[in-house]
Amino acid sequence: MLGKGGHAALTLMSLLLLLWQEVVGIEVPQDPKIQQDLKQPPTIIKQSVKDYIVDPRDNTIIIECEAKGNPAPTFSWRKNGKFVNIGKDPRVTMRKRLGTLEIAFRNGGRPEDYEGEYQCFAANDLGVALSNKILFRVSKAPLWPKEELEPVTVIEGSTLVLPCNPPPGLPPPIIFWMDSNMTPIPQDRRVSMGLNGDLYFSNVLAQDGQKDYSCNARFNFTHTIQQKNPFTLKVQTMEPYNQTSYNTSDPYGGRKVAESPPTFLSPSGSESVKMVLRDEQLLLECIAAGLPTPTIKWFKRGGDLPAQKVKFENYNKTLKIVHVSEEDAGEYVCRAINHLGSVRHSIYVEVKAAPYWLDKPTNLVLAPEENGRLVCRANGNPKPDIQWLMNGEPIESAQPSVNREVLGDTILFHKVLMESSAVYQCNASNQHGYLMANAFVSVLDMPPRMLGPKNQLIKVLVNNRTFLNCPFFGSPLPVLRWFKNGQGSGLDGGQYRAYINGTLEIKRARKEDEGIYTCVANSILGKAENQVQLEVKEPTRIIEAPTNQSAVRRSKARFHCKVASDPSLSTKVTWTKDGEPLYLGGRLKKDEESLTISSVSEDDEGMYTCTVKSEIDQDSASARLTVLEDASPIPLRPDRPDPPMDLDLSDAAARSVRLTWIPGNDHRSPVTEFLVQFEEDRWEPGRWQDLSSFPGDLNSVILQLAPYVNYQFRVIAINAVGRSQPSRPSPRYKTTGSPPDAIPRDLRGWGSKKDNMEITWEPLHDLERNGPNLQYNVWWRRKDSGDDWTNVTTFQSKYIVHPTETYVPYEIKIQARNDLGSGPESNVVIGFSGEDKPKEAPTELQISKVGGTSAKIHWKPVDLSSVQGEFKEYRLYYSRESSLVPGLVVSKEKKTTGFYTTVPEPSGILKDLVPYSRYQMFMVVANNRFESPPSNNVIFTTEEDVPDAPRFFRINRRSLDTLYLQWGKPLEPNGILIGYQLIYHRVNGSRLGPQQIQTFLQNETEFTLRLPDRSARYKFNLSALTKVGAGEVYAEESPHFTNEENFTDATDLSLRRPPCLLFSLLLLLLYLLFLLLPSLLQQVVPQLLPLFLLPLPPLPLPLRQLQPQQLLYWSPPSELIRMSWLLGVRSGI
Repeated sequence: MLGKGGHAALTLMSLLLLLWQEVVGIEVPQDPKIQQDLKQPPTIIKQSVKDYIVDPRDNTIIIECEAKGNPAPTFSWRKNGKFVNIGKDPRVTMRKRLGTLEIAFRNGGRPEDYEGEYQCFAANDLGVALSNKILFRVSKAPLWPKEELEPVTVIEGSTLVLPCNPPPGLPPPIIFWMDSNMTPIPQDRRVSMGLNGDLYFSNVLAQDGQKDYSCNARFNFTHTIQQKNPFTLKVQTMEPYNQTSYNTSDPYGGRKVAESPPTFLSPSGSESVKMVLRDEQLLLECIAAGLPTPTIKWFKRGGDLPAQKVKFENYNKTLKIVHVSEEDAGEYVCRAINHLGSVRHSIYVEVKAAPYWLDKPTNLVLAPEENGRLVCRANGNPKPDIQWLMNGEPIESAQPSVNREVLGDTILFHKVLMESSAVYQCNASNQHGYLMANAFVSVLDMPPRMLGPKNQLIKVLVNNRTFLNCPFFGSPLPVLRWFKNGQGSGLDGGQYRAYINGTLEIKRARKEDEGIYTCVANSILGKAENQVQLEVKEPTRIIEAPTNQSAVRRSKARFHCKVASDPSLSTKVTWTKDGEPLYLGGRLKKDEESLTISSVSEDDEGMYTCTVKSEIDQDSASARLTVLEDASPIPLRPDRPDPPMDLDLSDAAARSVRLTWIPGNDHRSPVTEFLVQFEEDRWEPGRWQDLSSFPGDLNSVILQLAPYVNYQFRVIAINAVGRSQPSRPSPRYKTTGSPPDAIPRDLRGWGSKKDNMEITWEPLHDLERNGPNLQYNVWWRRKDSGDDWTNVTTFQSKYIVHPTETYVPYEIKIQARNDLGSGPESNVVIGFSGEDKPKEAPTELQISKVGGTSAKIHWKPVDLSSVQGEFKEYRLYYSRESSLVPGLVVSKEKKTTGFYTTVPEPSGILKDLVPYSRYQMFMVVANNRFESPPSNNVIFTTEEDVPDAPRFFRINRRSLDTLYLQWGKPLEPNGILIGYQLIYHRVNGSRLGPQQIQTFLQNETEFTLRLPDRSARYKFNLSALTKVGAGEVYAEESPHFTNEENFTDATDLSLRRPPCLLFSLLLLLLYLLFLLLPSLLQQVVPQLLPLFLLPLPPLPLPLRQLQPQQLLYWSPPSELIRMSWLLGVRSGI
């Protein structure tokens, strides 16, 4: 019993372990760049076995010990606890840079002189690691002691034991018996060798004296066999023995030999005890004497023998269990039986255990000032003692440290220092063995490092889940954050999810997710960063796939394969036939969208697959080519087959019949399938229904049918072109009736009113009736009442039980029946009578924590018995009453959300609220049909948050050198709007220029940006601002003007073509002269007009593309001048 002090110590230990339970060390990556700079205490990586037995004839004996660490460890050895001075013994050397010992005997010396217990020590500046204690022994194969053996005289029928007593060897020898002719002694139920090597005779036969018996011991290590002097056996018989009279059915040749009941030769007495270690092999032996030879049977008291583990050997005399466990302990009984009686022996098996690990200590890497723990838990029988060592010495003798505390099987470390690095050994031992494990504590101080390749380019498919990897390391472990295009406050949430290992998940990649992502690892020792460029591509797909074709020999076949892909990705289209690559050329030609096969032959028949691959994805489609025989000098197209003919019924049975038909002409396209349809004249006369499909090479099939149906059948042939017309119907075939086979489906019980229960089910299909007068037997009783079943028979698919109590469970079952008998009963289902309005309402509804978009609510629950039905949820009704933004009109739509909880103090999170708003809410409790009265009404306001995106964002180009930006206020400002922030970069190909930021007041919604040159393009990110911060970004890019000649602007046009207006005035003047001087102009104009028709240099592109209605914009108001303007332009001036 523990005193008060003991209980206090246990309580303190439990508390300290609880405080450390979440502590885990730093996992150091196996990256070569990290490992080469990582200082690490020694770790043993190779050592000899604990029990190390060697052959004395070996010239060199090796005791292994290898370790790793940084700096590289040095090695030393102890033998029987004392330091080994390797330099003093010329036979002993240590391998270079390894701790392995080599002991050479080429020039004399005895291995026995080096026997003992060895232990290897590997040390560097950070600690000392230990190997196991290696017990080194030399194999021994001693000679049998010389002895003179007198002949053994025994009476026929009596028992006999020939002792072996082999010499002790290391390891123990393997025993077997032979005669002087080196012939093995045959063994059977009567004669067998025991586990101790002795030879047992349950009863002796006269012929046993015809040979001698020699025990042999084979020593595997030395590959030698030692032989004991043979036993000579003399068997005395009561009557003369004639060897020819022996046979197996009468081994005594008709002589009278006294019979005897069973007795045990081994073990002796009525009971014995056997101890075995866990995971070792258990061998139990019972050898019996008696005449006739007894049979042996085994059993275990209190349970059955484990059949999976138990094996019987040596003619049932030995029970064997491999890998013994604690449940194998107990009383095993062997029973020897012959017709004169039986005898029993009990063997009490005790299972002990050498120590085995429950929680083996593992290496611990910590940063300065961190906490950690080493745990060493082992079990065994008896329970092992735990001893801690530090750098190979008992921890009690180590220098005390305020950073370390030993609590039994646990060492706690807190606020470790750089000098806290060491190697700790845990030794768990009991009387059956020991375990030892090294575990180092390494205090690591390393700035953040990036482990992945620099500036990766990742290409992914649009709408795909995407992962951007950023492996990193540092000690203390850095905090890693992701940024896009150098902006933002870290990507995590919504579309993004950041993992602690440095990976960023984009749940569904979109075009707007393209950009440069930067991962930044920060710790108190500095920071490191890396970039990943993401490009989102359209998928590669086949938009026109090849289709199955039939082609006549020597004709041409063509498979189409039209591909669509992202324009920035190169693709390659390949073709295969029946999974093997196609070698193009000759008759096979490929272009961008098809494969053409000229002069088709039988070898071309097969499955053709078109595969298109890009660097990130692929797509494929297949079609079959069927080659047809020449039908005539003019190739005929394949057609649908003719209908099958001459339908015949045979082999009639209760629920099946054979249908046979003659196939029609397939019209140059093989029939691939036959479809059998049926029509019956009882439930749906005249309606043909599909029954079964069969392969195209069959024309006689067995049809599985339903009882009590008057069938007729028809067959449709199907080939690659299509379906044939249906065949003529077969004769009718009527199946006999039977009781129903099916159980009505979807049986349920529910209350349509508070005092009833409607029992409903899905009625059987017509073809499941199996006979006339289908009815349903329905049973019900109150659950757990012990009442008898109440039942009713009905033709309907519903029955109402009335009256009932409110919401009471019932057991229900059902059975279909007809005039020919009853079908199987259904399983019992649980139904409930009707629900009523809940009596109680939730109370004390309140808010404890309100944010911008969520609020935590609490309430007092109701007694679930007052719900008067199935408890569905606590239903919260809430509505947005107003916005705290002056003048903002909101919708007062009432919304609901549910909380399913049965805890004594329920709470929940109300989500998706609009920030900076006034809400009211109340709660009810609900069952399936009703709600309770409402709880108390609660009014609350949400916090201010960042605003939504601007309502619109337009970019107009009013001239070649300016952009006009215009936007609208957010629909939901989520607070008091204080302005806007415009962040823009100049775009140069895939690179972004320096970031520029422009801010505006809340009433500014436009901005004019002057371009440095006419080809400049910009990427804009616009967001509204509240005092909380910047809201959702509205991203746009400026229009892309690749050719400024395409740009038409009214003002610019008038400046670039001033001669047009002058020419118009000149034509106007000529027209006035034409009016004043008709006769003169009649002579002059015919000579001038050809001048206007001469070929002139073409107009600059913008004016040549203008339509007349556009030119009118620049003309003087007079119709006359407009005409002259058009004339000038059309003339090319």
